[in-house]
Amino acid sequence: MEPLHEKFCWYETGQNDEENASPGERYEQIVNWASRARGINPAVFDELSVWLIGSGEWSDSELAENGTYLREQVLARFLEQNRQLRTELTTLKPSGMVNAAVFDALDRFDLELSGQTQAEYLKEAVESVFRDFSAIRDQKHRECFAGGITGPAGTDSVEVYGYINMLKDCDASVQWTLFMPDMARRQQDGFLVESFEYLKYPDLRFIGMEKDFEADEEGLKRLMQTLDSMREYRSGFDHDAILLHHFGKGVDVEPCHALWGRFMAAGTPVPEGFAYVDFVSQNDGNSGVPYLAQFACARFVGDSAAMHGTAGFDCDAMYDVTRNIILGQNVMIPYPDKYWTAEVYPEGFGTDSTVYLFSVER
Repeated sequence: MEPLHEKFCWYETGQNDEENASPGERYEQIVNWASRARGINPAVFDELSVWLIGSGEWSDSELAENGTYLREQVLARFLEQNRQLRTELTTLKPSGMVNAAVFDALDRFDLELSGQTQAEYLKEAVESVFRDFSAIRDQKHRECFAGGITGPAGTDSVEVYGYINMLKDCDASVQWTLFMPDMARRQQDGFLVESFEYLKYPDLRFIGMEKDFEADEEGLKRLMQTLDSMREYRSGFDHDAILLHHFGKGVDVEPCHALWGRFMAAGTPVPEGFAYVDFVSQNDGNSGVPYLAQFACARFVGDSAAMHGTAGFDCDAMYDVTRNIILGQNVMIPYPDKYWTAEVYPEGFGTDSTVYLFSVER
């Protein structure tokens, strides 16, 4: 069996003809590595989780040997890779091509690799295992350290989001900051992102109906009339929108719920037959509603069919481009606990949706 550490897609300086390469060519080589690694590393991290879950059956000699292996061949190897990347990217920084967000992503990854996890609920287990690897024999520590399998996209639901899951996400963040900016630019084919900003509102309440109104013109009119009559409860973000969410669960276990309506002020009375979803300014630490009233807001211009195209996208063009800009800026998407998106119709339902909202936490 091939050792786990050899399955990762590592970045190493000197693997290309860097001496004769221009800054642009050198940065492109790093970006290309990041794109390749994103297609390989997630599955290897899942294998690492499975391997560590089995540590409860290891003998004393296996425990000692495997603890050394994890420290030297995985954690230390990633720290060395990060050091090489930081050195190379710092050298290239004067060229203006380097996405500065990569340095924050490297900082976060280094802290996690050193056992200084930023997740409060993981600290006891991570610190115990780093101090004495035999602590992994404790079932609770083992589960918190190994985590669960989140799949190639990192979106599969797990009972315990553990330390290895955290490393998997940190690895992804470094790579996203390198290749996502160019990907998001290339994806804008036939349309453009006119503006992009992060917004934070006080407490909100989204009021609407979970129903597909595309084939119910009269029903949509009644919906809009009811919302129009509630002017005294306006929130400041007063556009028709379709709120999309999964009640704080993974997309693999909870179907998407689409609520046609508007953002209103907190505590707005809910009309009969309507549903509501609350949003708060601070995370309550629980999964699902209330969600966070923090989001990226991308405004698009151009061909409507192109910005709503689905071919080659995970969802559609507006969703993918908005998400990819966020990932390229190393901003956290609170998936799955507080994850939601919204498709906004600035001129009202019945016209084109040209604005996309994506939940973030900053």
